[in-house]
Amino acid sequence: MARLSREDRQIALGRLRAGQSQSAIARHFHVSQSTISRLWVRFQATGSVADLPRAGRPRATTAAHDRFIRLRHLRNRFLSASSSVQALPGPHRLSDQTVRNRLHEAGLRARRPHRGAVLTRRHRQNRVQWGNQHLRWTVRNHWRHVWFSDESYFLLQRHDGRRRVYRRVNERYAPNCVDEAPVHGGGGVMVWGAINTAGRSTLVHVQGRITAQRYVEEILRPHALPLLADQDAIFQQDNARPHTARLTTQFLTDHHVQVLPWPSMSPDMNPIEHIWDELDRRVRRREEAPANHRDLLQALQEEWDTIPQQDIRHLIQSMPRRCRAVVAAQGSHTPY
Repeated sequence: MARLSREDRQIALGRLRAGQSQSAIARHFHVSQSTISRLWVRFQATGSVADLPRAGRPRATTAAHDRFIRLRHLRNRFLSASSSVQALPGPHRLSDQTVRNRLHEAGLRARRPHRGAVLTRRHRQNRVQWGNQHLRWTVRNHWRHVWFSDESYFLLQRHDGRRRVYRRVNERYAPNCVDEAPVHGGGGVMVWGAINTAGRSTLVHVQGRITAQRYVEEILRPHALPLLADQDAIFQQDNARPHTARLTTQFLTDHHVQVLPWPSMSPDMNPIEHIWDELDRRVRRREEAPANHRDLLQALQEEWDTIPQQDIRHLIQSMPRRCRAVVAAQGSHTPY
């Protein structure tokens, strides 16, 4: 449970005396409501919120140290505890764990960071502009006509550090407890797919390097065009080079395909990215893992066909929220 510093207690007390609710104050300081309630009860009984004298080991850091640690890590969230120990001014004998404890008291804990695309100022401007242009789009009149498409690469074996093994003590190197990793993940397969509120495309295996010519002849002509026969259909694709090449744009123009303009570096706007994640999880959950590329492709195709259409529909129905989120974030990363 986070502990309020002396300065935060004074701020919380001022808000309580101003009439703000205890729950709102607790949410602001990332503490429980009971912490704020006890603070208020103690102030009414004693007229003070200062720490009471206590026995035991004295606190290793001063209020200035605590403030320095908190502000330093708020300004740069990727700093390590050991770096803060070295950066603390004045003589001190603090451990890394002490710094972590002070960060915990401030509501800061080490977490696996979200990994997002690199967004420049121009990218953010374009994302905000795109979001504003589509704020008035509704699912009924607009988004249900869009076919969201993308390619994705799936590794035969992925080692991201999240896999766990149940073993006894001293079994770390037992053959049945070692996660053997082939070089470069054992390779993988690339696939193309498209989704819509009413259905999905077939999952297309893309072999080798994809070019504009291959994109047109192997994906757009045989697989995308039949999906876009409806005059209201809208085709979405990202800004990969084969998608924006002159040959591709001319082909889509010649076949009167309405293309949805798409901001660069915006996978969080595309609901098919969630389908790729779900597809990967479904393959990983199989009792028998794919042993080769052919097995992996077969597993992907089988799982692609069994994803409930309702899940796809719900993802596409989130597009209005995505547009509002990217505008609210001023073009930065969104929680989608």
